[in-house]
Amino acid sequence: MRSNSKPQPPSQSSVNIKLILICAFFLLFLLLVFSTTSSTRQQPEPSPSSSISESHIANSTTACPSLPLTPSCTKAPPSLANALIHYATTNITPQQTFKEISVSARVLEKKAPCNFLVFGLGHDSLMWTALNHGGRTVFLEEDKAWVEQVKQKLAGLESYHVEYDTKVHQADALLETGMKEECKVVSDPRSSDCELALKGFPSEIYEIEWDLIMVDAPTGFHDDAPGRMNAIYTAGLIARNRAEGETDVFVHDVNRVVEDKFSKAFLCEGYLREQQGLLRHFTIPSHRARSDRPFCP
Repeated sequence: MRSNSKPQPPSQSSVNIKLILICAFFLLFLLLVFSTTSSTRQQPEPSPSSSISESHIANSTTACPSLPLTPSCTKAPPSLANALIHYATTNITPQQTFKEISVSARVLEKKAPCNFLVFGLGHDSLMWTALNHGGRTVFLEEDKAWVEQVKQKLAGLESYHVEYDTKVHQADALLETGMKEECKVVSDPRSSDCELALKGFPSEIYEIEWDLIMVDAPTGFHDDAPGRMNAIYTAGLIARNRAEGETDVFVHDVNRVVEDKFSKAFLCEGYLREQQGLLRHFTIPSHRARSDRPFCP
């Protein structure tokens, strides 16, 4: 999810994306302020018999001075504040386009706060955390040094270093492997007999029911890179294995052969909801809730 090119002067499109992100976060903040203010105004007036100590009033006033017509001040959530500051002070913008980001943002608008699993740790990670304010957003990254670097700068992000033992040039053989019957069985990836299932993640990755999964890693743009074959398959398996409901799964860079073929094969064209630019959006229902579901509709 990181850019591998040398820093270049910001293009007009990069500036536009940056301005759009800042405006979006600002509007989200205003919405939070308005919602909090409205709910506060609807609270009943205290009865004459109720008493509040003068010291409590003094402490409250000191800690949080009121705005006009607002009983208490409203601070920006830390995830939102950090995102605003980060994107306002950097020329580095997310690798996805505004239209691509909007696909996932619309789903987050409906589901947040929720559980959001992201394969990859990049320049858009702070944005995803802010858009899922109040939920849990977890990042899985192959580059250990990059994980440590990001943790030093953005300690609030929850990220884990993970390893992959495949190569892009093995994709055709792995696609054939994925057609075997053991790969059509829905189970916890840790107990799957399918060679494509990733089993080395932290245990909680398998135990949480994820509402959204974004596959934008590992690296897959050259033959010796790990490729996203196993990540795509495992994302689909995790989605199918939830107890009930459905999971929205997004795959980026579908212009590449691996992302194109593996997302169609294991996330299924029948579950495809939308493609915008290089991003595909699938909605995968629980297969545990209905055991007679075929692997693909």
